[in-house]
Amino acid sequence: MHIDLGVIDYVIIGVYFIFVIGVGFALKKQMVSSEDFFLAGHKIPSWVTGLAFLSANLGAIEVMGMAANGAQYGIMTAHFYWLGAIPAMVFLAIFMMPFYYGSKVRSVPEYLKMRFNEPTRALNALSFAVMTILMSGINLYAMALVFQLLLKWDMNVSIFIAAGVVLAYTYLGGLTSSIYNEVLQFFLIIFGLLPISIIGLSRIGGWDGLKSHFANPALAHLWANTGTAVNPMGVDWIGLLSGLGFVLSFGYWCTDFLVIQRALAAEDLPAAQRTPLIAAFPKVFFPVLTVLPGLLAVVLIPELGSNNGTYSWNMAMPLLLAKMYPSGMLGIGLTAMLASFMSGMAGNVTAFNTVWTYDIYQSYLAKNKSDEHYLWMGHMATAFGIFVSIGTAYLAMGFPSIMDYMQLIFGFFNAPLFATFLLGMFWKKATPWAAFFGLVIGTMTAMGHYLATDHLLHYSSVMAGNFWRATYAWLACFVVTIILSFFTKPKDEKDLVGLVYGASDVVKAHVEVWYKQPVTLAAIVGLITVVANIVFW
Repeated sequence: MHIDLGVIDYVIIGVYFIFVIGVGFALKKQMVSSEDFFLAGHKIPSWVTGLAFLSANLGAIEVMGMAANGAQYGIMTAHFYWLGAIPAMVFLAIFMMPFYYGSKVRSVPEYLKMRFNEPTRALNALSFAVMTILMSGINLYAMALVFQLLLKWDMNVSIFIAAGVVLAYTYLGGLTSSIYNEVLQFFLIIFGLLPISIIGLSRIGGWDGLKSHFANPALAHLWANTGTAVNPMGVDWIGLLSGLGFVLSFGYWCTDFLVIQRALAAEDLPAAQRTPLIAAFPKVFFPVLTVLPGLLAVVLIPELGSNNGTYSWNMAMPLLLAKMYPSGMLGIGLTAMLASFMSGMAGNVTAFNTVWTYDIYQSYLAKNKSDEHYLWMGHMATAFGIFVSIGTAYLAMGFPSIMDYMQLIFGFFNAPLFATFLLGMFWKKATPWAAFFGLVIGTMTAMGHYLATDHLLHYSSVMAGNFWRATYAWLACFVVTIILSFFTKPKDEKDLVGLVYGASDVVKAHVEVWYKQPVTLAAIVGLITVVANIVFW
């Protein structure tokens, strides 16, 4: 496919890069303490943290990965939203955020230290640091793919330029810079990518016209073919509900510090609880921006995903941009994609520098240093995290689907961690050492399952293997933690106050206005999600 960018397209991209770096410079003078740099001083209003909560997840995995999965698996990819996101976001807001925010922890690993012990915190901090660097590398790789396809830049040059821009604004402005740029990127993504779905459907005769072009009619159904041989994702009901709807979904949204960090930056507990709920409302409709373009790509770009290797599934979104947008509009669309990649990468980097500084460096390597010293280390960790992400970008090149790769990573790290959190927050008898060894066994189970796949275990798709791997990892951690809790010493109940249900009264946010009440918002977004599942059954 021949692709030409005009002068106006390059100007739009250049202006965007200048603007995001400018935000970092503008906020630099406000970074006077480590709390300002890592947690935005707890001064951000909920509508901003809500959009940032959403945009931090809106990286390469969602924009390119969901479009690729939409082309490969059809409308079933919407399960990642309506089954694999909204219920968990509601659960986080209503049940878990009061403990996260009320305990005044600075990170998820720090909560594990308070609830369990130092070794559990250290294990999670190290594993999370590795995971964020791997995820950051995916965003870098995806960005480089787009640069290579549309701008004809060398892959290596693209990776280093993209890394340099993210380094500039996260190094200067910390989490605050990242959050405000994520809000900007949210609107850019809406305006830059929504026309693809509108134009594509108008060309092909609407939703009914699109369905008529599918070689496999099952691509148009969310649930109807789950238990049949024509299921494009190859995942049965149990694997879908347990692997995605429960383990991977709750494991990510309820325990991943990348997104929770945005809620912790909110100005008070009600704002922190509203953060994931505000994000949930646009999240319900995001399949229009990501999954639908993938379905359009199947019809409009027949060579996509072909066995001759012309274009991989990952290229569904950028190829549609090039095919459907004229000059000027192409620049906006490309800028929207670049914004999504950088928001995803920046989110991972700011989470990494916080966990590294607070949970590893301050806890084990340099205790009792000045606040200025930890602020300095935060800057160094930012630079180091981006440098290592360059290496993991090359690692991501070895996987044909970045979405499959992401679910593999989450199966290793988030799946067992969710079992630890579930027992830690809702069962006061879970003991420190039981949690530690449960987390170890759960992670080892995921690794063992991965090594056995294709040799001893066989699945109809890579995604099916990911869902079952997550289920087994969670189950192993959950069972081992419960068993060992009966043979190891629990913490005194007075040490669990404010950390676990049953040890203290749950901190409740007092909100007078009905439309700001977390339960009301949760009920509304939940109802919309149920309707979406029924409509596309």
